[in-house]
Amino acid sequence: MSVSRVSATTRVALAGGIALSSVVLLSGTAFAHVGVQPHGEAAKGGYATVDIKVPNERDNASTVKLEVNFPLDHPLASVMPQPVPGWKVEVTKSKLSKPLEMHGKKINEAVSKVTWTADGSKIGPGQFQQFPLSLGQLPEDTDELVLKAIQTYDNKEVVRWIEEQKDGAEEPENPAPVLKLSAASADEDHHGGADHHGGAAPSASAESDEKAGHDDEKADHEETASASSATDTTARVLGVVGILVGIAGVAFGVLAGRRRSA
Repeated sequence: MSVSRVSATTRVALAGGIALSSVVLLSGTAFAHVGVQPHGEAAKGGYATVDIKVPNERDNASTVKLEVNFPLDHPLASVMPQPVPGWKVEVTKSKLSKPLEMHGKKINEAVSKVTWTADGSKIGPGQFQQFPLSLGQLPEDTDELVLKAIQTYDNKEVVRWIEEQKDGAEEPENPAPVLKLSAASADEDHHGGADHHGGAAPSASAESDEKAGHDDEKADHEETASASSATDTTARVLGVVGILVGIAGVAFGVLAGRRRSA
């Protein structure tokens, strides 16, 4: 193999290695942000369950506190955290300048902040933790919710994930978590296709199956009743036949006795 060919092969391998390293580094940076991930869709006007995903970015410190702030210009009347072992959680509410109307009731305050503090646990180097939340009723007048977060390490370092992404600009160094809201379908109620506890609403297919089940059950009952009626009729006929046979037997016996006497 010629020297020029070896040099060309080496250059290609080196370029490939640099490109792969760049992809890995960029991927690590992208996934290192505090983010919010919905379970399924987060439909406008509905309810959703989301995870606040918190990676630990430091090699020499652990995350011991997380604060997530909710926008009051698009307030949420209900924000319920799911317990996370080893973490204390505190929900803070604030007064609203304009009351919300929800299920026919006026609500004068909404959740403005949820804070998790380590209580026997922490997020160590090379680890991440998810903090589940149930949110609702999601606003209908916006396409996203910006949830600004503050991450605190056990060495007192504080990272503020509060920078909002601007159209056409590069991603900021510390972007705020953003929950994208999907459009509610025409036949979807204001629970986002689920009830308040996250259960799925019955589908048309399920209702059809249920109706078919009821119809089958009704048919079985009718068939059983018909069979029972037929059995009763047969029993009655056999009973009448038996009586007639008995009467005939008695009559035959009487006649036979008279003949012997004669």
